[in-house]
Amino acid sequence: MEKEAILHIPLSQFAFAEKEDRLVIRIRCKKDDLKRCVLYWGDRVAMEEPLPVKQSEMEHVASDMLYDYYEVKITSPYTRVCYYFRLEDDTESLYYYGRGFAEKLSCGRAEYFQFPYIRREDILDIPEWAEDIVMYHIFPDSFANDRRELKEKATRHMLLPDEKSDSNGKILPDRICKNHLGGTLKGICENLDYIEKLGINCIYLNPIFEAASYHKYDTIDYFEIDPCLGNKVDLKELVQQCHKRGIRVILDGVFNHCGADFFAFRDVRQKGKASRYYNWFYYLPETIQYADPPDYEAFAYVKEMPKLNTGNPEVVEYLCNVGTYWIREADIDGWRLDVANEINHEFWRTFRHAVRAVKEDLFLIGEIWEEAGIWLQGDQFDSTMNYTFSYLCRDFFGKGELSVSEFDAQMQQMIYRYPWQVSLAQMNFLDSHDIPRFLSYCNGNRKRMELAFFYLFMGVGVPSVFYGDEVYIEGMKELEYRAAMDWQAVMEQQIENNRLQGNLAEKFSCWIVLRKEHVALRKGNYRTIYCNDITGAYVFSRSFGDDKVLIFLNTGTGSVTLTSVEVPQLQKKKIILSSYEGKLLAVL
Repeated sequence: MEKEAILHIPLSQFAFAEKEDRLVIRIRCKKDDLKRCVLYWGDRVAMEEPLPVKQSEMEHVASDMLYDYYEVKITSPYTRVCYYFRLEDDTESLYYYGRGFAEKLSCGRAEYFQFPYIRREDILDIPEWAEDIVMYHIFPDSFANDRRELKEKATRHMLLPDEKSDSNGKILPDRICKNHLGGTLKGICENLDYIEKLGINCIYLNPIFEAASYHKYDTIDYFEIDPCLGNKVDLKELVQQCHKRGIRVILDGVFNHCGADFFAFRDVRQKGKASRYYNWFYYLPETIQYADPPDYEAFAYVKEMPKLNTGNPEVVEYLCNVGTYWIREADIDGWRLDVANEINHEFWRTFRHAVRAVKEDLFLIGEIWEEAGIWLQGDQFDSTMNYTFSYLCRDFFGKGELSVSEFDAQMQQMIYRYPWQVSLAQMNFLDSHDIPRFLSYCNGNRKRMELAFFYLFMGVGVPSVFYGDEVYIEGMKELEYRAAMDWQAVMEQQIENNRLQGNLAEKFSCWIVLRKEHVALRKGNYRTIYCNDITGAYVFSRSFGDDKVLIFLNTGTGSVTLTSVEVPQLQKKKIILSSYEGKLLAVL
């Protein structure tokens, strides 16, 4: 038994409460090392001596390239639990407890692993509706105006007061807001029938507040809608029309930095250290030189995006007011929070309390590209943008750089790095406004792209589709992957019986229906059944209660036949998959 590979961490993704009476306990060991793992557990403050313990067999639930993962869910009558493990391989049996390993366990309960108290306040409070959504990600400037006509343009709006400094530091009489393609909030609202027919029940909008650039990540006024996109009435109408259709709305909050024309930064640029807003920003010199590179802290060294000081109580109050204002004003359902990993944790805790006090089931998604466990402990975010999912699908379905077994192993590692509730709520996607279109990674191979999207809808987490993927938009550079929605392709689709026919949109609609019909695809576990690196066959299951489904993928170039020899769950059935094909089979 390779003890160096064995790992359990109390009060982490290895030990967490799902409910007030249910604990999930996990342990990691070397791959193919253990034959059996048993959990012993009891009331850590029981009056009896020796301590009465219960015994629960642990299930081998996942494997990555190096490790196996065992898990058990226990329904506990105790609010305080202590526990230890018995591990068995072919030659030995060991106990594993708080201090290490032992052939015989002679210590007392104080030296076992401890779950001190199942506190209801610490149980993850992710909105119930989050697991059931399919998200449609819209870059507002690129989607539609009220005529479905988008043009290449940059527009100056002289409606905005105050001044703007140019690169030479001169004061101009106006402030400029720009767009590029001319999309508007009204354009989104007038195309909700299309979005609804896809089966979408949540839309996420990139920033819509007043800003200088077309992408709107350099906010000028957090309390106003950018005039290029519309106004507050347009936003409220959009949200109301979405809610009538059962569609949630998530906005983008940019609180790490602001725009150069944000009122506080304008004041600092004019007055330097004498400005009352000097401490609203990080690491400012006494006199600001507005030049490239900036002599102050800014997002990615972009001078137009000075970093806000979220350790300043005034800034915290201001941004929390922004968060609550749009909930009250427009009844939004969630925030996606930009550059979340560059902002201090205490700010996010305060922000969560503020917005949840207004809307208790508000959904909070952090933009964090890497492993995000420290932000997902129930006190900050409910979810993060799951770039790991995107990378794995890119390298497997898109570039073909991973084998089936490598993809499965790394996907399992991704799923089990968080508590199960968190993994179910992760925002999974193949592309976004910040990375190339997935079809471009596939070198235009639509079958490989379609297989990746099939996996997106069948896998663990919240599926998110970037606008236009359903009509095969490509693009490797920023303006390409933020291209105009191809409404001509949409118009060429036939709409019959309230379902879209043609292109990938029809398949999206069918897969979304499957996801809605099977609770296992929204909440169920994930078990690998079969991998074949030669043929490209990949089979896994999702199960929740009595609802069980098998998912088959052929990621290879030839036909694959699977029988009960490879997949015991097929019993006497057999399934034939053509190349680059995915199918779902319900197992009753």
